[in-house]
Amino acid sequence: MSSTIAAWLAGLLRTRKPATLAAVAGIAVTVSLVAALGVFMQSSAAEMTARATSDLPIDWQVEIVPGGSIDTLISEMHSAARVTRTALVGYAAVNGFEASSEGTVQVTGPGKVIGLEPNYAADFPGNIRPLLGGPGVLVAQQTAANLHIAPGETVRVHRPGMPDAQVAVDGIVDLPNADSMFQAIGTPPGAAPQAPPDNVLLLPIDRWHELFDPQAEVRPDSVRLQIHARLDRVGLAANPQAAFLDVSGKGRNFEARVAGSAQLANNLAATLDATRGDALFARVLFLFLGAPGAAVAALLTLAVARSGAERRLRNQALLRLRGASLRALITIAAAEALALGVVGSIFGLLIGVIASRLILGVPLLGARLLIWLGIAADTGIVLSLAAVLVPAWWDARNLSIVSARGSMTEDGRFRWTRAYLDIILLALSAIVFWWTGASGYQIVLASEGVAAISVDYWAFLAPLFFWLGATLLCIRFAKLSLRRGRAVLTRVLQPVSVGLSALVVSALARQPGRIAAGVSLTALALAFAASTAIFNATYQTQSHIDAELTNGADVTVTGTSSAPAGQALDRLAAVPGIAAAVPMQHRFAYVGTDLQDLYGIDPATIERAATISDAYFGNDDARASLDALKSTPDGVLVSDETVTDFQLQPGDAINLRLQSADDHQYHVVRFRFVGIVREFPTAPSDSFLIANAEYVAKATGDAASEVVLMRVTGDPILAHEHAAAVAKDLPGTKVRDITEARKLIGSSLTAVDLAGLTRLELIYAVALVASAAGLILALGVLDRRRSFAIMAAVGAKPWQIRAFIRAEAILIFVGGSFLGGIIGSVVAWMLVKLLTGVFDPPPDHMTVPWIYLGIVIAAAAASTGLAVRITERRTDTSAVLLLREAA
Repeated sequence: MSSTIAAWLAGLLRTRKPATLAAVAGIAVTVSLVAALGVFMQSSAAEMTARATSDLPIDWQVEIVPGGSIDTLISEMHSAARVTRTALVGYAAVNGFEASSEGTVQVTGPGKVIGLEPNYAADFPGNIRPLLGGPGVLVAQQTAANLHIAPGETVRVHRPGMPDAQVAVDGIVDLPNADSMFQAIGTPPGAAPQAPPDNVLLLPIDRWHELFDPQAEVRPDSVRLQIHARLDRVGLAANPQAAFLDVSGKGRNFEARVAGSAQLANNLAATLDATRGDALFARVLFLFLGAPGAAVAALLTLAVARSGAERRLRNQALLRLRGASLRALITIAAAEALALGVVGSIFGLLIGVIASRLILGVPLLGARLLIWLGIAADTGIVLSLAAVLVPAWWDARNLSIVSARGSMTEDGRFRWTRAYLDIILLALSAIVFWWTGASGYQIVLASEGVAAISVDYWAFLAPLFFWLGATLLCIRFAKLSLRRGRAVLTRVLQPVSVGLSALVVSALARQPGRIAAGVSLTALALAFAASTAIFNATYQTQSHIDAELTNGADVTVTGTSSAPAGQALDRLAAVPGIAAAVPMQHRFAYVGTDLQDLYGIDPATIERAATISDAYFGNDDARASLDALKSTPDGVLVSDETVTDFQLQPGDAINLRLQSADDHQYHVVRFRFVGIVREFPTAPSDSFLIANAEYVAKATGDAASEVVLMRVTGDPILAHEHAAAVAKDLPGTKVRDITEARKLIGSSLTAVDLAGLTRLELIYAVALVASAAGLILALGVLDRRRSFAIMAAVGAKPWQIRAFIRAEAILIFVGGSFLGGIIGSVVAWMLVKLLTGVFDPPPDHMTVPWIYLGIVIAAAAASTGLAVRITERRTDTSAVLLLREAA
């Protein structure tokens, strides 16, 4: 039997080399794509874990309950987890701060005084960013602005229940992680987060104890101690879900050990909690974007294998005539399928390894990545069995020798057409899509306080039903066009049929199944390419907008109230590569008792330097909102949260308190509410205000602009360097570019770097389109060499045979391109809607990469042309040779 199998396989390579190699190639493409996509999903989760935790300054914050022992708590922390650094931090609430400057006295509201150990800034980098002065007594930037003080001046601290204390300021700092540093520890899950204090003073821990230990005796509720800790992250799991469960478990172990003598804020677990949702979104991207490509590759392989169905039936009939048993037929088919699967999987794994390394930049090391290679190889074997063994087994069991002969020309109508399964599937897709939209397109489900999060896989039914329905609709459309659109096709194909268009269309109409398969596969490949390209282009556009929103512009220069960046506006505008430089005020205003960021802009010029999206505003119309602000001198755009908290209505008068440049006190300034703003360049995500810079300058007596937004035409990093050189004379000035912003948002889903995945999918998409458009045509034509031989034998000229080939090629290419463009556009639109959670802010419209789509169409056209040329050369021979090849 082994010799028979060897002879069979050798015969396949000798007589069916193109189809055999095409089947191997199809399996290899499918295996390599599955392997590379699996590697992306695994590596992206590890990358997100590393990004999310890299900039986290404090892993654990342990608040000591009165009576708790510091040494005991530190010991228990080391027992529960591998702790690398600890520091004792004191927190004291005060009634306010006071300072005298230029003959005026400034007084702030309540604040906090923090006591820090000498090495705190080095042990917990990222919590404190020096701006002016040196170590010692430090004041937060906003507090310095409120008090209008500089290093060397004195601040009076109003202690509750105690006499005032005086300290000399040594430096001014920024607190980038104030939300975490001043969080309320021990609040119940779901409670509203506590806003960081507006006024902060930092003291050496010894000086802090000297001032506030007495206060703790009088007002123990106003003083607390914390232990800040960093954990050893070397053994942290790469998967954020596993890492979250591990870190959460260690935290609960510590809480059990201390038995209520301390309360824990597990910042590392909280960060991983958000990141594991991002990792699930990476899985969603894999399923939504990658699975269709693998499915198209698999269908292409099945079509290639099916192209030799008639020859396989004849061979089975001959073997049955010579006495071959059913078992022998199935054994031969199994050997063929296994050989194709093994060879295709080996080549596919090699291609997958190379693609993962070169395109994704991921070396295939580690057990989890090797598991994906095993899954991909199994996929190749299963695909080969489905493409070769299953049809052979079915034919061998159900077809007699006579029926096999008859089935070669039979073109029965599938039952699904009569049941309108395609229409039903499309209707189900629309229903599921509507239902998902009604629930807010929440694909990743993360309930508050629940350790396990999940993906709403029901949402996948909408695109799945659409893909299936669209595929069947393509088949129906192609067959219907051949059956009822002959007159139109005759006129359309006249230029390539050279007077034989009616005969050509009639011949094509007798092969609706094969033509429909070619059109459908071409359409699906083009739809995959189009949908992937449009979604990825939209994703990249929104990622840039998100980074620009965070940074403010391509390059942003932020000064202080004493040294505003606007002083250097002319010099910054002259920096090489700067297309526009626009000033913006950044002040603070009290809304009631809530201190909020206030941005003063010129609505007519702000868009020169910054992207202002419609999604930033409550009316989803950026132009209308800016025009409303421009036409109302005292107008103000208010954030969603503030509008809700204060129950504002359009046109309401709002009394804000702004700091005056004359006496540095806060005075009431009247504004008029003209619209809602959700987001704005450099603004925080919760509460802020946007007003006219001219009105703010007039009301405060200060026209300075603390911020300069800059649009760059070249390299933002180079522009950053030039801007930093210009602004170096302004103390406390900070220069940031958009590349830094991309890193800062690295723990959010929008920062999942899809560049590698995009390149991978788009390269495969071009290959699939070229294969679908050309390979199926070539194999189909070669399978009909007997028909062409008969035509040549009865006197048909070579140019007449070429007319049939070219007409078929035009029909498959044009029909597939038309249907593929429609399907791809709809799928891309569905993906953008379903994956709304990926985008921050949501896109105003889809981004269409016309150049890439043109390359895809050109690849399909080139592949079709090559297939036509090859088949024409094979048919430009004698009838005897054609019959001999087709035998």
